[in-house]
Amino acid sequence: MTLYGLGASAGVGIGRIVCVREEPLDYTGAVYAGAQAEKQRLQQAAVQFCAQTQAMAARVREQAGESEAAILDGQVEMLNDPVLRAQIDEAIDAGAVAEAAVDSVCTMYAGVFDGLDDELMRQRAADVRDLCARLLGLLLGRASVDLGALPAGTVLAARELTPSMTVGLDSAHVAAIVTETGGPASHAAILARALELPAVLSVPGLMDAVQDGMAAAVDGGEGEVALAPDEAAEAAYRAKRAAWLREKDALKAYRAGPTLDADGRQVKLYANIGRPDEAAAAAAAGAEGVGLLRTEFLFMDRLCAPGEDEQCAAYCRAAQAFGAREVIVRTLDAGGDKPVDYLHMPKEENPFLGHRAIRYCLDEPALFKTQLRALLRAAARHPGIRIMLPMVTCLDEVRAARALLKACAQELDAEGVPHAADVPLGVMIETPSAALIADLLAREADFFSIGTNDLTQYVMAADRGNAQVQRLYTPLQPGVLRCIRGVIEAGRAARIPVGMCGEAAADPRMIPLLLHFGLDEFSVNAASIPATRRAIAQWDGAKAAQAAEAALRCATADEVARALDALCAQRP
Repeated sequence: MTLYGLGASAGVGIGRIVCVREEPLDYTGAVYAGAQAEKQRLQQAAVQFCAQTQAMAARVREQAGESEAAILDGQVEMLNDPVLRAQIDEAIDAGAVAEAAVDSVCTMYAGVFDGLDDELMRQRAADVRDLCARLLGLLLGRASVDLGALPAGTVLAARELTPSMTVGLDSAHVAAIVTETGGPASHAAILARALELPAVLSVPGLMDAVQDGMAAAVDGGEGEVALAPDEAAEAAYRAKRAAWLREKDALKAYRAGPTLDADGRQVKLYANIGRPDEAAAAAAAGAEGVGLLRTEFLFMDRLCAPGEDEQCAAYCRAAQAFGAREVIVRTLDAGGDKPVDYLHMPKEENPFLGHRAIRYCLDEPALFKTQLRALLRAAARHPGIRIMLPMVTCLDEVRAARALLKACAQELDAEGVPHAADVPLGVMIETPSAALIADLLAREADFFSIGTNDLTQYVMAADRGNAQVQRLYTPLQPGVLRCIRGVIEAGRAARIPVGMCGEAAADPRMIPLLLHFGLDEFSVNAASIPATRRAIAQWDGAKAAQAAEAALRCATADEVARALDALCAQRP
């Protein structure tokens, strides 16, 4: 039997299933002992929770890195949030036992996250549920799941792999991870990629289909889970695994060094990161800088906006891993698929075309200036920091943002606060309007970065999350390719650098086109850095020109794909 799910971490793993089945946390027998006694029980459990979680975070930091540890650190911050604790206390005052109060409040928050459109935010619901389960376990005196003694060759199967389950996980004994829930931003996906373990998530009916000791082969690239494969199927998976291991070994040579094409022309290879704690891992993977630091992480998963000092510290943490090298920070891109409840953004009929990103920030100058002041202060300590504006559609937005930035610098001057005098201000090109007036924007922007994910969506009028129009959503569409070429040409004419931070920057079929068009900087997910560096090294100017000319002659995306696939197949 073969099950299918979401391929969340590439590779092939073969072994035997070990099921993680959690016992239900039944508190129906708990007796209310009065508000004071219940609150005291809760406080004792909370102190234990924080101590255990901080110790877990320290172990995970050594094992998998800062990104994983940050998930656990976030649980401590969440539990200590005064609003959440006040809501639990209110439930206790109303007569609920501590277990019921914790369960009801956490369930409410998990439901809020589950209802959001943004995939990253939906995955935060799993962190809330993990917090809830562990706190209930402490209140009930139950032991948590321990995955520290798995046998070699384990294919770990769980309904949901939570942060606390994986503390002490011996990755040398795990062949693959499969879960019934979770997406690409889930804890299981982040962990699997950090440990370079094959993983398939969101497998329907997984836990009903598997049992301990069952043989399994997992293909994390294809999203396949073969249960009890026959001899021929197992041999085929072993061959695929051997090929994957050879590929991993070959890529080790591309984890460091300059990024050069076959003619020796150098380009920049940066990383896209979602949190400051990911910067060190990106640098270790070979990133030469950060092409996109999303700042939404600072504003989400909380009940009020972060202050200037907190933001400054976060931007400094991200920049620290790269010394004086560039770290491009995108200002708040709230709205669309990234709502922030406490900002009270009104519900819109079409939020992707609504009051979001730079539009919202310019209309909320106090919020925006706090971020700009924090960035100016951080840039005084880390001169590689750059500021990038999202969702720009007209020159007025750039001028207004620059005026606010200047006003912030003047305020800091008057207050005697150290700050950078002149931080480069760039524009993210992700709307058709910005692409069409790239020549005008280039006169007043210090750099461009092409966001192909949204640019493709808007150029093709195709929602990237809608499966019915998925065939239209590809940067290989002739209209999108022409937009990209025009933006790069406008940047080069104005002598400003042009980067790309959308997923197209890591697409091996797009790389020769981008090289020929003259892209200066490729910014990709950290895991894609070695493969992207190798792909760039395989193209010289003449071959890249041939690929670009062939693609631009094509009339459809399918024709472009076939032409580029054929040319890429000829590369070494």
